[in-house]
Amino acid sequence: MSKTALIAGSTGLIGSQLLQMLLDSDRYSQVVALTRQDLPLQHPKLTQLKIDFSKLGESLDDFAADDIYCCLGTTMAKAGSKENFYQVDFYYPLLLAKSGKQRGVKQYMLVSALGADKNSSIYYSQVKGDIEEAISQEHFSALHIFRPALLLGSRSEQRTGEDAAKIVYRIFGFLIPKKYKAIDSAKVARAMLHFASQEKKGIYIHESKDLQQF
Repeated sequence: MSKTALIAGSTGLIGSQLLQMLLDSDRYSQVVALTRQDLPLQHPKLTQLKIDFSKLGESLDDFAADDIYCCLGTTMAKAGSKENFYQVDFYYPLLLAKSGKQRGVKQYMLVSALGADKNSSIYYSQVKGDIEEAISQEHFSALHIFRPALLLGSRSEQRTGEDAAKIVYRIFGFLIPKKYKAIDSAKVARAMLHFASQEKKGIYIHESKDLQQF
């Protein structure tokens, strides 16, 4: 197929695996990766677009895509403040959605998180809920929201809290209800490509327990 995929967050745990899957897929003839720095990867299908995410709209003037995969996300600890966290987890994904919608993008795949709820008392979950609702208002032909639990996989960066949680999971994982079980990041990436390939119209929320099958 002569389709184009646009991916943001391709250096993250899910995004790095998803990028390779997109490149290997027969669905896409071109994959555009929005990055802040050069990726250690070359491929005939791959176009790397180094951008300032705060000026995202200007950076996409010459690009069109069929599907957007948004894997952007950080933690409160890494962001350093609520303002910085909000910028990465709300402002950038929404700006990407608005820019894509203006350029005729049909499908938007968003990595959110288990427990996303705009009414949550937990700031992280509240912001995730807010971005889900905001992007749903852009009225893409299809919006797929993925809510993974704790992600398993090898990160290039160290996340002390997550590393500790993974140790606990390895010991007591059998006691954790399926809804909350940690999930391999590759399963989330495979699910994103799977549902995009179905091209169903509407808004879909994919909970972590349902992503385990991938």
